Amino acid sequence: MSSQCYSVNQYLIETIMAWVNSGEIAIPEIQRPFVWDSSKVRDLMDSLYQGYPVGYIIAWRNPSVKLKDGGFAEGKKVLIDGQQRVTALRAAIASQQVVNQDYKTVRIRIAFHPIDERFEVANSAIDKDKSWLPDIGPIISGELKSHKVAREYLAVNPETDEDLLHERLDKLTDILKKQIGLIELSHDLDIETVTEIFIRINSKGVVLSQADFAMSKIAANEEFGGNTLRKAVDYFCHMAVAPEFYTLIEQNDQAFAQTDYFKAMRWLRQENEDLYDPGYSDLLRVAFTSRFNRGKLADLVGLLSGRNFETRTYEKAIEESSFESLRLGVLEFINETHFKRFLMIIRSSGFVDRSMIRSRNALNFAYILYLKLKRDLGNEPRIETWVRRWFVLSILTGRYSSSPESQMDKDIKAINDRPFGDLLADIEAAELSDTFWSVGLVQALNTSTVNSPVFKAFLAAQAYLGDKGFLSKDISVRDMLNHHGDIHHVYPRNFLKKQGLSRGKYNQVANFVYVQQEVNIKIGDKPPASYMETIFGQCETGNPMLGAITDFAKLQENLKANCLPAHLEDYAPERYEEFLSQRRVAMAEKIKGYYWAL
Repeated sequence: MSSQCYSVNQYLIETIMAWVNSGEIAIPEIQRPFVWDSSKVRDLMDSLYQGYPVGYIIAWRNPSVKLKDGGFAEGKKVLIDGQQRVTALRAAIASQQVVNQDYKTVRIRIAFHPIDERFEVANSAIDKDKSWLPDIGPIISGELKSHKVAREYLAVNPETDEDLLHERLDKLTDILKKQIGLIELSHDLDIETVTEIFIRINSKGVVLSQADFAMSKIAANEEFGGNTLRKAVDYFCHMAVAPEFYTLIEQNDQAFAQTDYFKAMRWLRQENEDLYDPGYSDLLRVAFTSRFNRGKLADLVGLLSGRNFETRTYEKAIEESSFESLRLGVLEFINETHFKRFLMIIRSSGFVDRSMIRSRNALNFAYILYLKLKRDLGNEPRIETWVRRWFVLSILTGRYSSSPESQMDKDIKAINDRPFGDLLADIEAAELSDTFWSVGLVQALNTSTVNSPVFKAFLAAQAYLGDKGFLSKDISVRDMLNHHGDIHHVYPRNFLKKQGLSRGKYNQVANFVYVQQEVNIKIGDKPPASYMETIFGQCETGNPMLGAITDFAKLQENLKANCLPAHLEDYAPERYEEFLSQRRVAMAEKIKGYYWAL
């Protein structure tokens, strides 16, 4: 790597603090709120006092941007690693308050025992103990002069050696003269290179994502409201998981509580839907791609820096318009009507429980598609069908499982270039051919992975089509999925294990059905031919012994809905492999019918 890519220098703590205070180094709040325990702040102060190394902080310089008048604005250094250490320094030395994990603004006081040279987090006991200096902040910062501190300390601790006390206070104030390493990355590095540098330097093995870098750029920009936008993204994602956060934000961040963002997300305070709990990476990706017609978050970082991709220069106007577009995208994402209608579409496709959705990328792009079509086409009645089909197609074909960003970039550009109905029809013709349904999907169902996307799609098909659970008269598969019902081995597991079959064989998804718990318990380890004989028999006698079905036509309907054989002889022990083979074909056929019915 050339020497121009980054520079490594040691700076005095007081220099770093001055840069932070002046805005030369912008703290982007990647990890919001302050997550360090107070004891870690104490340990940092002790390390600096002892002269121990405290690691590096990493900053990525924003490019200088061209202004409308032809001049240039110098880019700031954006802190991408070391926020917690810098925040700890500001808390302990500059007496600045921090926002804790409950979003409450608190003051962390670090106490110092000058004789024992010990640091502790201040508490009521230390406050009463005259041998402690209860707050090092005003002393190190110079707000309190050390000779005055010494005089007052000696007055209440007359046995103290005066020279020793002055020596210890000098050593304490010298913390500002201790050094910390700053690695400054060049603005023209791409995200992949920045990530690689970060991983190699960071001994903890922490990996920052492209979304982290985008959040850095957003939060560091106060000129165009990026700091507030960053909070909107963070707060929405917290509230989606924990609605009770609404009250904490309302109480502890009153300035944000007055914004349009907070008003737009107010509905979350009473929302317990968990089908889609987006993280900030998801929210950023959806807002960005739906608004900018680009799929790579690296491009977002460039645009937020003002990059002109044609001239390869940086312009203030592009930076400003990019922040405005992203702001609108975030507001669209968190809009109650949009969010709830999108989830209604996903649920209506049969994916009724979050455990069924194994691809977050497929879910994200479905929301991107919904927002874009809604914006471009208004109340076009086909939007819901299109979004359902695109989502299920993505699940079935693993569309975003490999190189998802490249595929999203390709898809959003194609959607932007032609009528969506035509595009979808062409993709269906290419990827959902007869061979896919009769061969590819059947082969994909030859798996023992219960979390297989195609098996989840089969369950979604059953939920969508209103199928009843295996041997159930009234309880549907949808009900069982919603209430986490039992999965039953048609050929019981222990029965097959006694036949010498391996886990990969007896746990084939084609051997699974959803069944009521009481039925599952009654079946136990009985061979399928045995318990199915009971079922067929009760349809003749009308006396229910296993499940509630006592009508032969209802039994046939139930077996067909669950893609199971209609004849008793098909459940013979020696026909297990044939059973699996035939059921995979039937399952694939059901998924096909379901897809085209969406």
